Amino acid sequence: MSYYFNTTLNETSFESAIEKVTQNLGEEGFGIISEINVSDTLKNKLDVDFKKYTILGACNPNYAYHAIQNEDKIGVFLPCNIVVIEQGPGVIEVAAVDPVASMASVENDQLAEMSLEVQNKLRRVISSL
Repeated sequence: MSYYFNTTLNETSFESAIEKVTQNLGEEGFGIISEINVSDTLKNKLDVDFKKYTILGACNPNYAYHAIQNEDKIGVFLPCNIVVIEQGPGVIEVAAVDPVASMASVENDQLAEMSLEVQNKLRRVISSL
């Protein structure tokens, strides 16, 4: 089982890809609660140059609340991460965590069902790019 699903966008800018991902997530009820610019962090901490790479932490409050009510340590798997990576000039890869794979180790039937719903929403986000 793969732990992510992805797509590649051609002839688009990195910034436009992040905007589109954020917009599509919003349409599925997710908001961005964290944004990590990995490129800047690596430059600042290690003085290395790295391709544009951003991790977006997406949260759907209804699903998060339901999950935490049913399994109080589930926060170790939250939020749902989406990475936006510049693989080359105008070539942007977007990958989302597969929540079904993430939750496979959690033995809770209610969360298993919910992770399928979240998976479907994230797949729609990725496929609509």
